[in-house]
Amino acid sequence: MQSKGDFKKRMLYLAFSIIFNAASNALMIDSNVGSAVWMASGVNISNLIKVDYGTTLFIYAILVAITNQILLGKIGGHIFISNILFSLPFSYLVGFFTKLYIPLHLEQMGMFWRILIDVIGLLGVSMAVSIYQRCNIIQHPNDELAYLLRFKYLHGSAGWGQLVSYSPPIIIMIICYLVSGKIYAVGIGTVLAIFFQGYIIGRMDKLVIPSLKHHYNL
Repeated sequence: MQSKGDFKKRMLYLAFSIIFNAASNALMIDSNVGSAVWMASGVNISNLIKVDYGTTLFIYAILVAITNQILLGKIGGHIFISNILFSLPFSYLVGFFTKLYIPLHLEQMGMFWRILIDVIGLLGVSMAVSIYQRCNIIQHPNDELAYLLRFKYLHGSAGWGQLVSYSPPIIIMIICYLVSGKIYAVGIGTVLAIFFQGYIIGRMDKLVIPSLKHHYNL
């Protein structure tokens, strides 16, 4: 049974990881050389159906949260509600940080520096996901999906869990391209995220706050 001190520590790690994740995602967006996979998928849906980005992401989150319930094989009200609770502040924080970085004019830097910033953003996102997956108090439904796949179906493999969880957004981006003939927010960062983010998350589990262990709740 966990102590109050342990839970309080996990809450602090959770708060830090949500803010850090939003700041890192914003770096990838503002570098303009490829957003994370789910973010890029949301941008393409938003442009296709002409609905604002925030609303698209929130509807996306609800659909993924429902998918998580199916994967659980039972109604887990705590997980569903926590997925939605995570999505609301996270979306606004991403918007806040993208605006905060505007004076830096990241998109006007040379390609080398933009790629470097994008990679730093990807590492930051991976570190944040590793932390709040181990806390397992609340998660974004997209990351919850990867977490469920990783531990319930894929023998704990972070790489395969992340890669399989990317199937829906990749398929959706392909459909958006076939319908509109255009693709948005996809670049080097997106490709790196598809093939390496799961592995990086697994490494971050061991390198960043190694004393924080996974609190399984499947």
